[in-house]
Amino acid sequence: MPSAINAAVAQQTAAGSVPSPTFSTTTEGAGGGTGGIYSAIISRNQPIISVKEKTYEELHKKCLEKNILYEDPDFPPNESSLFYSQKSPVKFEWKRPHEICENPRFIIGGANRTDICQGELGNCWFLAAIACLTLNKKLLCKVIPHDQSFIQNYAGIFHFQFWRYGDWVDVVIDDCLPTYNNQLVFTKSSQRNEFWSALLEKAYAKIHGSYEALKGGNTTEAMEDFTGGVTEFYEIKDAPKDIYKIMKHAIDRGSLMASSIDDNLGFSYGSAPRSDIGELIARMVKNLENAQMTHPTADYQGTDERPAWTIVPMQYETRMSCGLVKGHAYSVTAVEEIVFKGEKLRLVRLRNPWGQVEWNGPWSDKSEEWNSVNEEEKIRLQYKVVEDGEFWMPFQDFMRHFTKLEICNLTPDTLEVDKFQTWTVSVNEGRWVRGCSAGGCRNYPDTFWTNPQYRLKLLEEDDDPEDEEVICSFLVALMQKNRRKERKLGANLYTIGFAIYEVPALLMHGTQHHLQRDFFLYNASKARSKTYINMREISERFRLPPSEYVIIPSTYEPHQEGEFILRVFSEKRSLSEEVENMIEAERPLVSTVLPIIFVSDRANSNKELRADEDAGKDGEKKQVHEKKRSSAKGHEESEEQKQFRNIFRQIAGDDMEINAEELRNVLNNVVKKHKDLRSEGFELESCRSMIALMDTDGSGKINFDEFQHLWDKIKSWQKIFKRYDTDHSGTINSYEMRNAVNDAGFRLNNQLYHIITMRYADKNMNIDFDSFICCFVRLDAMFRAFHAFDKDGDGIIKLNVLEVNCFM
Repeated sequence: MPSAINAAVAQQTAAGSVPSPTFSTTTEGAGGGTGGIYSAIISRNQPIISVKEKTYEELHKKCLEKNILYEDPDFPPNESSLFYSQKSPVKFEWKRPHEICENPRFIIGGANRTDICQGELGNCWFLAAIACLTLNKKLLCKVIPHDQSFIQNYAGIFHFQFWRYGDWVDVVIDDCLPTYNNQLVFTKSSQRNEFWSALLEKAYAKIHGSYEALKGGNTTEAMEDFTGGVTEFYEIKDAPKDIYKIMKHAIDRGSLMASSIDDNLGFSYGSAPRSDIGELIARMVKNLENAQMTHPTADYQGTDERPAWTIVPMQYETRMSCGLVKGHAYSVTAVEEIVFKGEKLRLVRLRNPWGQVEWNGPWSDKSEEWNSVNEEEKIRLQYKVVEDGEFWMPFQDFMRHFTKLEICNLTPDTLEVDKFQTWTVSVNEGRWVRGCSAGGCRNYPDTFWTNPQYRLKLLEEDDDPEDEEVICSFLVALMQKNRRKERKLGANLYTIGFAIYEVPALLMHGTQHHLQRDFFLYNASKARSKTYINMREISERFRLPPSEYVIIPSTYEPHQEGEFILRVFSEKRSLSEEVENMIEAERPLVSTVLPIIFVSDRANSNKELRADEDAGKDGEKKQVHEKKRSSAKGHEESEEQKQFRNIFRQIAGDDMEINAEELRNVLNNVVKKHKDLRSEGFELESCRSMIALMDTDGSGKINFDEFQHLWDKIKSWQKIFKRYDTDHSGTINSYEMRNAVNDAGFRLNNQLYHIITMRYADKNMNIDFDSFICCFVRLDAMFRAFHAFDKDGDGIIKLNVLEVNCFM
């Protein structure tokens, strides 16, 4: 049930027509297109690959050759495909269409909006979107390939295509459908032997894991999955003055449109109509309950065997006296203007996905107003008196009764009423990771800055001679991924939104860096989403001057993990990309440490070559190095160094080398002397890692020089740790690791920060001193190892199995 949070609460918070989507070798595919409404949706010429191993064509051919009917192994005809949270109230029987009726057909007389009738599943939002889809024949043929049949080359296999987060997915299913008393339980056609709508629903249920996953939702979800378009959402009471013009233009341009009436509980559409099969199931449930009361020996306590009756909708939307239904999704199928009694009158045509229950007010099917309309006009408006769920009503009544309007545009320019242009589209995928990049909204300043950041460069102003402002128009759409599919794991839609900031002039050019906490504390956003809302997608139009901006997508609350895609549509040329640091480490001009040595001839020789090259590059550097060494020898050891050497000698013995356990004793003895550092010391496993990463001769031990180098590093990292351990708890928050890593001279990308958080943070997203040092030792050693192997300095290395183990 979506709920909105006003953005004010959270405020303290390559050129081309349409880009070619990426091609995937698993389940997605795409092709290129050239401008126009359908360029990003229809012009997909590359093959769409489906199933884990084979395409629809290959599977179909194999079934025909073997003379067998296809059985889908990924969506079997059993309870797991029906429900995920409970058991079926009654036993459903899975049947193929030829077992349900005689002479089954895929499509009879063309797929149209009156074919769709809702069954015993609260997915009217999905069916309302299908009704809209049937109005756009090009899109319809894209989603529902029409070259499928129960007659010619029938093999019990069908396929449908959906847009999923930037790519088109081909979904293959068998034609087994759940029935009760030889009737389809879920979506059906108005004609008993037509099955395209039931099979389309099954394919959509498959990509979400089960039929139950489709219960309750918003029409925008399905409309976007049918088109790849972007949805704009209107509260009718706050709609623009020219909303009729917007609706008319949207219909004319092929946009999909739906509307609903708020039931005061939200706008999650998910109930079903009363029906004969529903009454049969309800009666069966009641009989079973009575039988259980009569026979108390049927004890279900302590078992999972007791059926849950609630999956069958026993409560229905509130029907108003005018015939409309609250909390229910309607398709908007036409917007027209007629002359009635000498005056212009605006009408809206809607369809109830139930296939019944219609508006009974003015201009309803049997209202007397139609008597004054001539036959030619009736034909133009496709007027007919039949109980099929579709009806006309005055635009004024539509505005008075309905509360929500959703318009799915095939391209954002669809709603630009007086002009048409091609928009540039960019798609970025990202994720929020708890403890690392799930920072929440601006209300959480300590973590907001850690959210993923996307640079947007608006390069050219709009071509509008009537607009004197130097302005760039663009639309931002943030969509969270896979939340419906993950319902069975307890996932719900997050409350999401975004903010847009202008990048300071000093940071506009050169290397992009993640903007820090202080930037957001002292700079206000230039634009933002109006609300944070728990819908799959939130979108907003903006007009800003040409410049460079950063978009911060976020959940409202911090620490919420999830994936998302961020789409930016701009009227003119623009660039949009995630802010990613280069992976690098600050290196001293001349190393004072012996080069790292690996148990690998090539690694050793590479490193020796590199060391020789470094030594011969600059004679002055070498002289400086020698001076430093002689100067160091001239200085007497400090008291701390003397104590340090004595402790080391006592533990190491005459050979002056220590193993992991001895290293642990040395480090813990030294750490204990630092009273200002709260730490339980180092774990043995951490010390083993340090030995493995610092050992330069493969002996499994380190000598005093190696240990001295390690300790110098630990001391410098200890200062960084104490800087961020502000409460002296002996831990730092994992969100601070990004700054700590930067302070230590390392530059990492977002993926590596995610890995560090998952590996080193505890369940409370804190990192203790032991884990902190172990992480930094590994980073330091990994960079040194990489540089040792990177013989030609191009940032690319090749490793054999033995050399890979050197990195472990």
